[in-house]
Amino acid sequence: MTWSELLNSKELAAKTALSEDTVRTLLRGVEPPADTVSERVRARVKALADAYLARTGKRMSDLAGNISRELGVSAFWARQVCSGEKVPSVEFLHGLVGFFGVGGGEAFFTAPAPEALNRALLPILAALQPRPEGPEGATDPLAAVRLDYDDVRGIALRRARDLPPDRWSVLNATLKALLELDESEDAQ
Repeated sequence: MTWSELLNSKELAAKTALSEDTVRTLLRGVEPPADTVSERVRARVKALADAYLARTGKRMSDLAGNISRELGVSAFWARQVCSGEKVPSVEFLHGLVGFFGVGGGEAFFTAPAPEALNRALLPILAALQPRPEGPEGATDPLAAVRLDYDDVRGIALRRARDLPPDRWSVLNATLKALLELDESEDAQ
């Protein structure tokens, strides 16, 4: 696979509920325009709702009805939230995490764009690491966990040696942000 296939902006946009433009901007190493948490939540819920409608062929009224029944809110309110007009309450947002099956909990909707993209890039980087094999030739499922963060970063950066300088910067910044995020979570 080429780096452009691995870092496919359309696929990354679908995984993060960010716009393709925002993903491309971040992959070039440029900060996207500032936004508020409310704007992020509205935009990402709308992106997930639009993707759901496109995937299922259902209408917005069907989606709103499903959410209404499953989460105990009015269909009118569900429609307003799914169309990006209103910001859901914390409880409703929590329910949308389950309804749409997104990883990362409420942070999926609230995290700044660079963090959202970092979460989507982490599995891609993990898949690029070589998997040590056990004594019987079986892949050790815990091997990746045992790797030091510096090892993961080193492996990813060595594999990225042919990237253009702007993508190299994005990859390095992504890894650094992920390490800092993990360290801050460990400190709590």
